[in-house]
Amino acid sequence: MTDELLGDLYDYESLLSEDERKELLGIRRFLDEEVRPRVNDSWESATFPMDLVPRFAEEGMVGRSYDLEHRPRASRLFTGFISLEASRVDPSMATFLGVHNGLSMGSIVLLGSDEQRARWVPDMVALQKIGAFALTEPHGGSDVAQGLETTCRRDGDEWVIDGAKRWIGNGTFADVVIVFARDVADDQVKTLVVEKGTPGFTATKMEGKYALRTVQNADIVLEDCRVPAENKLAEGNSFRDVNRVLKLTRGGVAWNAVGCQMGAFEAAIAYAKERVQFGRPIAGFQLIQDLLARMAGNVTASLGMAVRVSQLQEDGVFRDEQAALAKAFVTGRARETVALARELFGGNGILLENDVVRYFADAEALYSYEGTREINSLIVGRALTGVSAFV
Repeated sequence: MTDELLGDLYDYESLLSEDERKELLGIRRFLDEEVRPRVNDSWESATFPMDLVPRFAEEGMVGRSYDLEHRPRASRLFTGFISLEASRVDPSMATFLGVHNGLSMGSIVLLGSDEQRARWVPDMVALQKIGAFALTEPHGGSDVAQGLETTCRRDGDEWVIDGAKRWIGNGTFADVVIVFARDVADDQVKTLVVEKGTPGFTATKMEGKYALRTVQNADIVLEDCRVPAENKLAEGNSFRDVNRVLKLTRGGVAWNAVGCQMGAFEAAIAYAKERVQFGRPIAGFQLIQDLLARMAGNVTASLGMAVRVSQLQEDGVFRDEQAALAKAFVTGRARETVALARELFGGNGILLENDVVRYFADAEALYSYEGTREINSLIVGRALTGVSAFV
């Protein structure tokens, strides 16, 4: 491995403090030495290497976005680089961490009471409990804000949940599942925590998935699923509250998309140097260098946007349209970059042993989840014009 990011041509990493750079180097080494050797086998078998889970916590990759009793939160730039590093090695692992760190734990931190944060967050930071985030439904994707079919109702000291969820990352093994349901009493979306083993909760692994195969996505069914009243997050009372979480995590997806294209870019450069055709390495051909330069431009532009997103978050002035633009733009560039990398490899690009086909497939999932390009474009368009064009 190298101590420097090959794809960071403008040295954005230098914006980190010296201590942050030292810690990031340790994380980079852990991912390259312990995680990278496992990723292709896990991706091909569509299984998750559960024995690695404690190591993510030990390496300081969990809960760094939040102020905790024993540790203040890290800078947004540093947590962004953690996401990049994870995705550069394996977008599936980055997605696992993003769901746990951002969507699930973020819901509890942002929407929970002090008691609720104390109840769940410490175990989640230690990865003794794994989180999932259950918003998307079989009939509700982009329109889930208006069309949420899962319902909940208050019954004495319990909330009763009925409905179904789909595409729920970490859903098959999560200990803490954040479930969003429409309250039949006031038609508002409530945020509830369903813990592993709750009667009426069933999670089934989705099969036949050809992107982020290591991520365990689940179909979830909730039938008369009863949770204690104290499992409703105190500040999770409308879809506006849900959006507070989504705005934060869309920035994380942008960082993941930078890492995905950086991984493909690095693989392409290494291959170009060692692959010999017509008597010399293909790195010496003009058309190959053109592909690499186009990839370098995409990676650099994407990283610059992700860095600015983190700076805006740090300053507390991060707006919905800024999150949406970053997610849409960077995942679009990632889609192009991985295709160029696959092209550079020729036929060898479809062999898993060369890594690039994994990035190629995984970029499709990053492009679509946490708001499609179209939905994010409409968020940007509404901000630019003052006119909503969603329907």
